[in-house]
Amino acid sequence: MVPVLLAFHIVGAAVGLVSGAVALAAAKGRRLHRASGRVFVYAMVAMCGTAIVMAAVRGQAVNIMAGSMTAYLAITALTTVRPPSAGSRRRDVALMLVALVLGAATVAAGFGAIASASGKMFGYPPFPFFMFGVLGLSGAAGDLRTIRSGGLRGAPRLSRHLWRMCMALFITTASFFSVRARVAAILPEAFVHPALRALPVLLVLVAMFYWLWRVRSKRTYRRLQSAVEAEALPAGA
Repeated sequence: MVPVLLAFHIVGAAVGLVSGAVALAAAKGRRLHRASGRVFVYAMVAMCGTAIVMAAVRGQAVNIMAGSMTAYLAITALTTVRPPSAGSRRRDVALMLVALVLGAATVAAGFGAIASASGKMFGYPPFPFFMFGVLGLSGAAGDLRTIRSGGLRGAPRLSRHLWRMCMALFITTASFFSVRARVAAILPEAFVHPALRALPVLLVLVAMFYWLWRVRSKRTYRRLQSAVEAEALPAGA
């Protein structure tokens, strides 16, 4: 069972990295951007789902947290630009609760790492736990605001979509490039250097902040908003 899951996990990760890079590089709001973004979300769900199952079998609590958080970010990024439906409110509430539980659990693990004699929890220092904790709690807070307001409009809607997609890609990219042996098995030897392995991770963050800034531009906002509205049209409209 685990070898099959691992194969699906590797394929999902590879497709996610490629489609995520294409979505970042493509003109925002165009057909290529929308198509690659959908492929990225589906790949993330496949990658994270298999990672969570394997981590549960192996007793790897940290991977369960990381996989769940990455899937949550990708799914809510997609639902942000999808039209509301009869069950969308229940779905959004369920996702908010997932983020809240994940955020609280990872923050607690971070404090547990600080309090431990080794300074670690499950073999990790406090920082990763606090990072995922901030993502989970801030995501849940954003979900609550969205649910109470009846949905976001305009630039806040686009910003929510952008940062969640980019953070899901950031986690995936960091996970891949942080392991030297994993990079060496796929890419040329030159890419094994620590600086080159860190570069793709930093580029994702740079791209995220760049597009969050661009959303404030009226011209960019109008183009992206038109694309979001086209995506939200029901089939056959």
